[in-house]
Amino acid sequence: MKVYRTDEIRNVVLLGHGGSGKTSLVEAMSYVSGATNRMGKIADGNTISDFDKEEQKREFSISTTLVPIEWEKAKINVLDTPGYFDFVGEVEEAVSAADAAVIVVSGKAGVEVGTEKAWELCDKYNLPRMVYVTEMDVDDASFRQVVQDLTERYGKVIAPHFQPIRENEKLVGYVNVIKNAGRRFTGLGQREECEIPDYCKPNLEIYREKLLEAVAETSEEFMERYFAGEEFSVEEIRSAMRTEVMNGSIVPVAMGSNLQAQGVTNLLSDIVRFFPSPDCKECVGINRKTNEIYEANYDFARAKSAYVFKTMVDPFIGKYSFVKVCSGVLKGEDTLYNSDSEVEEKLGKLYTMCGNKPVEISELFAGDIGAIAKLSGTKTGDTLSAKGTPLIYGKTEYSKPYTYMKYVVKNKGDEDKVSQALQKMMAEDVTLKTVNDSENRQTLLYGMGDQHLEIVASKLASRYKCEIVLETPKVAFRETIKKTSDVDTKYKKQSGGHGQYGHVKMKFGPSGDLETPYVFEETVVGGAVPKNYFPAVEKGLQESVAKGPLAGYPVVGVKATLYDGSYHPVDSSEMAFKTATSQAFKKGFMEAGPVLLEPIASVKVIVPDDYTGDVMGDLNKRRGRVLGMNPVANGCQEIVADIPMTGLFGYCTTLRSMTGGRGTYSYEFSRYEQAPSDVQAAEIAKRAAEE
Repeated sequence: MKVYRTDEIRNVVLLGHGGSGKTSLVEAMSYVSGATNRMGKIADGNTISDFDKEEQKREFSISTTLVPIEWEKAKINVLDTPGYFDFVGEVEEAVSAADAAVIVVSGKAGVEVGTEKAWELCDKYNLPRMVYVTEMDVDDASFRQVVQDLTERYGKVIAPHFQPIRENEKLVGYVNVIKNAGRRFTGLGQREECEIPDYCKPNLEIYREKLLEAVAETSEEFMERYFAGEEFSVEEIRSAMRTEVMNGSIVPVAMGSNLQAQGVTNLLSDIVRFFPSPDCKECVGINRKTNEIYEANYDFARAKSAYVFKTMVDPFIGKYSFVKVCSGVLKGEDTLYNSDSEVEEKLGKLYTMCGNKPVEISELFAGDIGAIAKLSGTKTGDTLSAKGTPLIYGKTEYSKPYTYMKYVVKNKGDEDKVSQALQKMMAEDVTLKTVNDSENRQTLLYGMGDQHLEIVASKLASRYKCEIVLETPKVAFRETIKKTSDVDTKYKKQSGGHGQYGHVKMKFGPSGDLETPYVFEETVVGGAVPKNYFPAVEKGLQESVAKGPLAGYPVVGVKATLYDGSYHPVDSSEMAFKTATSQAFKKGFMEAGPVLLEPIASVKVIVPDDYTGDVMGDLNKRRGRVLGMNPVANGCQEIVADIPMTGLFGYCTTLRSMTGGRGTYSYEFSRYEQAPSDVQAAEIAKRAAEE
């Protein structure tokens, strides 16, 4: 592939609901641009984007893919993203590297939750956008309905500049609203001029009026001409549209059929025509040497620097770091400095990726996206720069994983293999993490949803040939006491020779502090227990609180007072007093009203107004206590509640199904509270069965 200058590059992310047609659009784009000589199909598992076995098996995208397309002397770096919410990390990676977005909407399914989320992402990252309506070759697809729904939701920014011509429920051509002219499809990606059918004219008038109105608003001169009833030339309209698209005051709506590759050439031309090149965007970092702001701004004349926005680890082709060049021109044999890990990296060869196929390239200009192989000390989010100008760019903000499961390695001896494989997968997937919960002797796997974790387990089996089983995790309960007790315990052992003797009298009661396991005091008078045995008594206490007598959970909030006892001048030892204390603790704890404490999480759920009743009802079912509601942006409410950690299992799936995928939640551990008697009884019985 030839080298492109900064002004010839367009970095475009494809966003939209799962199944709206992003991957098949990439296929059609590759075909009409001549990058491939045949179109792959998702059902056949031979598309450029979905090269992973899991993607082919499930027939949907799991990770973001880069596909460069050459069109009209420009290079379009297309980032194809997954539509399912479990893979939002991949979408966030792609959006951070893009300069504009095409929101793909199915003409059949219409505006869906994924469409709304795509729009919100574009707002968050301030991306110019365009809407592309697919499946126009399907009987019950309706372009008019999609435009209407979009206009109702987002107002007059929506500006359709193509209109379908349909005959016998088939897409046969389109009307170019800018040119006010009809076109008929003659073959795959081919078209010829035609008359505008009468049935198209009422909608065409509405669309054209809308477009001209938007154009008129770009300048006073245009406004005067518009009111005077003058026509605008095609070039004037396009020039005004470019300005409007770039500042977000117009969102053009195009349409076509991916399978027939119809309307795709128009979309590619519009991307080149209306979307900005990288140098239209600001890009600033911090110079580590001077601590000053560094304005890279995708200027190819400045010092070399690049941001690593994604990592791909493939067992067969190795590790690739995807970079967006922020300044300068990257060349194959460059040595760059990683300011985050403080290591130098020799680049070797540069590539542009087409799916999972690396294509070698001699250099990458500022603003371009490429890949570098085998960077050992570099991970996603790092900055590479010239050593003389060590830079660091702001890291992308990723969604935090809240869904977790316990995982168990299926085959003994595979523990290291699983651990290494998960490390590689975490390098690829920023929303995946493992946590070692030593207290409950379990390893937890965190992800964005149940499906995400299931796919991780499946990938481990198919890619790395090691298997794990996902199970419901144990919850970290605590034990404490509500009453007081007084115990007298003697440990005496005589078995010939040196005996053992320890005798303690102790009081136990609540300390009032659930943060600390125990408080130890001694009020021994007259040397009944010599001072040198006090540390042994405390040691016995320390060991006892690690595993409580009730259900084997750690003990908190206990005050233990040693007030009396006795010793033997020959047989007493530290060991004897430690054992006597352990026995005293077990007895004293069980006599002092022992209870289980369960962890309580503070949860925040953000949902549209319409769903607040259902969500609050569900939280109550999970033994949650709703504390209040706060209005937030986009007609949503934030519900704040306290909920036991046990009530959060499976919550992600339930919330999505209740709100159609619109609800999001986050939580953090808050405190411990006494568990209800039924929960306590069930937990004690469960632990007894495990022992």
